[in-house]
Amino acid sequence: MNPTETAVASLPPEIVVLDQDIISKYVTDFRQLYSGRTYAVLRPRSVEEVQLIASTLSKHGVPIVPQGGNTSYCTAATPDRNGSEVVVSLERLNKVREVDAGNLSMTVDAGCILSTLHEAAFDKDLLFPLSLGSQQSCQIGGNISTNAGGIAVIKYGMTRDIVLGLEVVLPDGSLLTDLNPLRKNNSGYDVKQLFIGAEGTLGIITGASLKLARKPRSIVTAFLAIADISELPKLLDRAQRFTGESITSFEYISRNSLELLLAKRTSLRHPLAAPSEHYVLLEAATSSHLLDIQGALEALLEELMIEGLVVDGAVASSEEQRNHFWHLRENIPEGEVLNGGSVKHDISVRTSRLGSFIEQASQLVLSNAPDSILSIYGHVGDGNVHFNVVPPANAVPSKFKEKFELTVSPLIYDLVASTGGSFSAEYGIGRVKLDLLAKYGNATKVATMKKIKDALDPTGYMNPGKVVAPS
Repeated sequence: MNPTETAVASLPPEIVVLDQDIISKYVTDFRQLYSGRTYAVLRPRSVEEVQLIASTLSKHGVPIVPQGGNTSYCTAATPDRNGSEVVVSLERLNKVREVDAGNLSMTVDAGCILSTLHEAAFDKDLLFPLSLGSQQSCQIGGNISTNAGGIAVIKYGMTRDIVLGLEVVLPDGSLLTDLNPLRKNNSGYDVKQLFIGAEGTLGIITGASLKLARKPRSIVTAFLAIADISELPKLLDRAQRFTGESITSFEYISRNSLELLLAKRTSLRHPLAAPSEHYVLLEAATSSHLLDIQGALEALLEELMIEGLVVDGAVASSEEQRNHFWHLRENIPEGEVLNGGSVKHDISVRTSRLGSFIEQASQLVLSNAPDSILSIYGHVGDGNVHFNVVPPANAVPSKFKEKFELTVSPLIYDLVASTGGSFSAEYGIGRVKLDLLAKYGNATKVATMKKIKDALDPTGYMNPGKVVAPS
C-alpha cells in the first residue's frame, strides 16, 4: 500500500469513505470550475477523531484538505488533481454546545450549518448576525476559515469581529483550546486570529465561541432607485444619522444585475414601477420597542426624494414583500449563471471612493470589451463591490471569460490597486488568487504569512497550495 492507503487503513472504518461515487461531491468546487481527486474522504464524529486523523496523516506524510460546506469561491476546500490529498469533512461535528443568553454568546461545533445557528439564537430570543446567501449549506468553520462577510457587515463586522474563541486541531494533531467567550482577555497574543481567514492552511477549526446580538423588535426594509451613484456615501451617511446607527444592510444593485435575473426568472416582479440605472436595498433594525425607525426611515426618504437623490422607492409593508426584496438581491449571482456565468471581481475600496471606482471601472471595461454586460452589486456599507462581467449573448462563455481574464481583468485590478483597494474583499485567496496576492499583496505581509505557515505547519501538509504559495 502507498502512504495514503496505509494511513487511512489505520483509522476507524466508520469515518472513512472510499466509494468514489460518494466522494465525487467533495472534490468539485462550488462554482464547478475545478475538480480534484482524493483516495478517501474522512468524516470524523468528534474532536478526538480530528486529532487522530491529523496526527496519523502527518506521520505518513499525507496532505489534508479541511472542508466545511464546500461553498468556497476560490477552491480553498477542493483537493488537487494528483489524488494524494485526503479530504477531511467537518459535517458530522454539528452540535450547538452552549447558548449563553446572559453573555450574548454561543459555543458551537465547526460543522454547524449557518442557518442552524440562526435558529438556535432565535430560540433564545437572540440573533446570530452573520448572514450569507449560502447559509442553508455553508458551515461556520468554513465561514471562520474564510473570514466571510455577508450582508450585515456594516452593523456587526466580518466573521472575524464576531469570533470570541476558537478550538483548533493543529497539523501535528495537538489541540489548541481557546473557547472562553470573554470580551476582554489581554493575556498575550490573540492566537485565534491567525486561523480566521487562513482557509485551513494552519489547522482544522473544530469549535468556536461566537457573539450574539439581541433579536430585532422592528425591521424596516426599503428598495430605492437612486439618481447618482456618486452619492452612495452621502446616502449611507444620511441613513445612519436618521436611524441612529440602526442600518444593518445597505446594498447596491445595478440595473443590469437586476434585469439579468428578471429576464430568466419571469415569475419574479420588479419592485418599482419604472426601471432605474441604480438601486439601493437598505434595512434598519432595532431591538428597542420605543425607537421609531419606521418613522425615521420614512422621514429620510421624503427628504431624499425632495432633494432628487432618490427618484422612486418602496418600503416593505409585509414580511412577504421584505423577503421578495431580499430574494432579488441574494439571487443576483443566479441571474449571472443563467446568462452564461460571469468573470468575478471581488473588490473592496474605501466607501467614500465606491461610486467613483464603479464609474471608472465601468468605463475601462466598456472601452476594452464594449460588448460586455456589466453586473455590479455589493455592500456599500463596507466598500465591497462585486464587479462582475457577463458574456454577450452571441459569445461562447468559456472563450469570452478566458480572454477577458487575460486582457481586461488585470486593468481592473490595477485600478483597484491605484485607489488603495483590495482584489479580495470577502472570497479569500484559495488557489485561484495566489497570482494576485503575489502581484498586489504587501511583500512583507506575504513573507510574514509564509513564516507563520512554516512555524505551525513545517511539513506543509495542511491544505497545501492555498493562501501561501508553495516554495
